[in-house]
Amino acid sequence: MQYGTVSRFGDGFAKDEDASQDWVAAGLAALSKGGVGSVRVEVLAERLGVTKGGFYRRFKDRRALLNAILEAWRDGRIKAIERQAEEGGKTSAERIQSLTRLYTERANEQGMAIELAIRQWARNDPMAAAAVAIVDTARVKTASSLYRSLGLSAKDADARAVLFYAFLFGQSMMFLGGTPRKRANLIAACASCLTDIE
Repeated sequence: MQYGTVSRFGDGFAKDEDASQDWVAAGLAALSKGGVGSVRVEVLAERLGVTKGGFYRRFKDRRALLNAILEAWRDGRIKAIERQAEEGGKTSAERIQSLTRLYTERANEQGMAIELAIRQWARNDPMAAAAVAIVDTARVKTASSLYRSLGLSAKDADARAVLFYAFLFGQSMMFLGGTPRKRANLIAACASCLTDIE
C-alpha cells in the first residue's frame, strides 16, 4: 500500500511524502479522539491549514487515507515491539522484564487511544481487522521467541506469550483501585508469575 501519489522528481518527492505523512499523522490524532468516523477529509484539511485539493493530490479518496493510516500504525507497532524487545537487555529474561516495565510503568495515553480506536474499527472493517491481526501476531511471535530462549517448548512459549501480551495491554485498561503502591505491587506480582520459568 502506498500513501498516495507522490512526485518522484527533484525536491517534490520529499515534500509530497512529508505532506502525506502529515495527513496520516492528523488522521491518527483524529482517530485517537473520536474513532474512525472522526477521520474526515474536510476536518483534517482545516486542522492542517490546507485545502481539500491538497488531500486529493496525495490520496485517491478517504479509503486510501484510511489504508495509509492502518499501514503506518501496523508497521510502526511491529517495528516498536521488535526494537523494544531487542533493546531491553542482553538476556531474554531481561528483555521480558524490560517490556513489562515499559508497558506497565509509563502510560502512553494517545498510543492506547489509537490502539483502542483501531481495535474498535476492526470490528466492522476487514482492512482494519487484517492490520490488527498482523500486529497481534508479530507481538505474540516476539514474546514467544523470548520465552523459547528461556527453555520453554514452542507450545508452552506460545501460551506464555499470549498471557504476557494480554497482561501487558489488559492491565493498562483496568481500574484496579487502591493506592498507586498497591497497584504497582499487584502488577509486579503478576509480572513475576509470567517471568518465573522453572
